[in-house]
Amino acid sequence: MNLKGKIVLITGASRGIGAAIARKFGDEGSFVIVNYLKNKHLAENVVSEIEFQGGQAVAIQADVQNENQVNEMMAQIIDSVGGIDIVVNNALSHYTFNPKTRKTAWDIEWDDYQQQWDGNVRGAFNICKAAMPHMKEQMSGRIINIVSNLIDFPIVPYHDYSTAKMALLGLSRNLAQELGAFGITVNAVAPGLTYPTDSSSETKEDVRRTIIKLTPMRRLALPEDIAGTVLFLASDLASFITGQCLNVDGGLVMK
Repeated sequence: MNLKGKIVLITGASRGIGAAIARKFGDEGSFVIVNYLKNKHLAENVVSEIEFQGGQAVAIQADVQNENQVNEMMAQIIDSVGGIDIVVNNALSHYTFNPKTRKTAWDIEWDDYQQQWDGNVRGAFNICKAAMPHMKEQMSGRIINIVSNLIDFPIVPYHDYSTAKMALLGLSRNLAQELGAFGITVNAVAPGLTYPTDSSSETKEDVRRTIIKLTPMRRLALPEDIAGTVLFLASDLASFITGQCLNVDGGLVMK
């Protein structure tokens, strides 16, 4: 995949899908920056796992919703390792996929939408804004944004979450249009319900069974499934793919 030596920043990488992506890049010989918000212990565990397998990684704390913190993190990356090749926007505001506790269309408030907007779109915007000048200068780069298959198939209407993810896809495609001339690709990965993760821990068994029954491959996504797709889009194998959204959900969404 030719990812050896690439400098990769993964936001929200201390656990779940982000941690799986970080470990996968580490296995391929990339230098991995494990961004985290609060849990330093978990982030350092991911770094230790990568180093145990012979890879290189470092954990850096920053709130992706805070522009100053993002700029400081990017400056630290550039000063320490000399560049940035790949960005994976995985961080999000906390969310729980529990149909019984979700807010209905008539109960939800704009503040709920705003919280998801800030976590998903504002966070990715800040990271992209900080990384773009360096990618433009080197005339290459990969930006991969994690969205959701709920934008195509809202099997449960998580209004605030899926609306923010659709907006993130819009951001991805607009960036792809403008950054292509600089050799930078921008794509999105849309996972189905991924288990186990913190967000899916409260998803009831009957809901999981329903999704599995509707899925051609008859199982839920694993964090490693998402990680493999991210690595493909980051690699030279996907050098002429941009502005696309790949669903990783065992065929639940087909288009």
